[in-house]
This record gives sequence, C-alpha cells and structure tokens, in this order.
Amino acid sequence: MKILAVGCHPDDLEIGCYGTLTKYIKQGHDVAVCNIANGNLGHVEIMPDELRIIREKEAKEAAKVIGAAHYSIDIGDLYVTAENDDLVRKLARVVRDVQPDVVITHFESDYMNDHIQTYYATFRATFAASCGHYEIGAVPASAPLTPIYHMDTLAGVGFLPTEYVDISDVIETKLEALACHKSQIEWMLEHDGIDFLDFVRTCSKVRGYQCGVAYAEGFRLCRNYLRMVPKRLLP
Repeated sequence: MKILAVGCHPDDLEIGCYGTLTKYIKQGHDVAVCNIANGNLGHVEIMPDELRIIREKEAKEAAKVIGAAHYSIDIGDLYVTAENDDLVRKLARVVRDVQPDVVITHFESDYMNDHIQTYYATFRATFAASCGHYEIGAVPASAPLTPIYHMDTLAGVGFLPTEYVDISDVIETKLEALACHKSQIEWMLEHDGIDFLDFVRTCSKVRGYQCGVAYAEGFRLCRNYLRMVPKRLLP
C-alpha cells in the first residue's frame, strides 16, 4: 500500500503517528509525509524566517529516520485555512503524486485551529484529487478517493480511539524521529520545564494500557460517505 500522512506543523506527525508509519514501512509499504504549516512561530527567541528554515530541515531529518518521503506546503503558522484554494491545490498535487491507499491526518476537534483546518484541507484536497477535471493537465490526472484516519490529539484530550496500533517494537524509532526537532524539544525543556520526549512516551504508554500492549497509537476512522472500506488498513 501507499500511505500519506498530512500533519500541520513539523513534529505533529512524529507525535501522533510516526510509530504507525514506521510499522507500515517495516511491512514493505510506501509512506509519504506532508507538513502544511512551516512552524515559523514555534519559538520566542528564534525569529520566524530563521525558524522556518530550521524546522523544515528538522522535518526532513525525521522523515529520513523512518525512510519516508517528505513534502511541505509551507504556510505560515496561524494562517492555515481550508478556504485557501491555493493550499488545497498544492495538497491535491501531493495526493496525486503519492496515489495513497489511506491518509492519516488531524482530528476534527483538535486543540488548535491550524490542526482542525489541516484536516478540512486534507478532506477537500483528497476529494479534489479524485476529480479528473480538477486542474486539467495535471499528471497524474487523478487519485483514488481515500479513507482518512484521524490521529490522536496532544495528550489524548477529547479523543477516544476506535482503533489502536501496537508500536511497542518501534517506540524508540518514533522518539528518535521526534528528537530531530531540537528547536522544539530544547525550547520546551529549557523554558517550560517539559521533557517532551518523555511526554510522548508516556502518552504512547497510556494508549498501550488501553489496548493491552506496552506502547500504542490511537486512531479514529473518518466516517463520511465513500471514506470507509470493509477491511483493516492500519498495520
């Protein structure tokens, strides 16, 4: 299979689903990741233009850890909106390029608007990519309409998984990829007193308790018309 994971900021996918993406790759599937926002406002001391470059580099390094292809739409933080037709057009091109069998993205009730809008933009773009007369002349001309899985929210707030993936054997790889985001990890530890690697490990352990394994990631299937299939798509 081919899997496309669409996250808002660089590090969102590492937090929410990199364990699952790692398992897909270990099983021989092709994985691509795409960031919508560039993370340019994710620091107080590093200025946005510099931080944008740093975070793009960190995201590429994280994708390399697990062997995923990397895409970026490069929208400034707090300016992500599903009403942005240019954003949707660019994301639809990524969808057509990847030709995914399944897409993973944010939950529709996540804690910040950029994340919520990333889901709706993904919903728009995956549907648009399936329409042969959208962006006539594009190559490939279309992509299949894909099932969408919502990944967990930060700390699991307001999110009850309906499916789990056992990531016990790849938890260290997930954290290795997340550790590539040094601009965020170091900032939170030094200025907020939060060990974010431990935070993510703990959240994965909680999801593991819920389904009877050491570490897990939780998901919910998007239950809109034509988005459901009669088989399990998660690893």
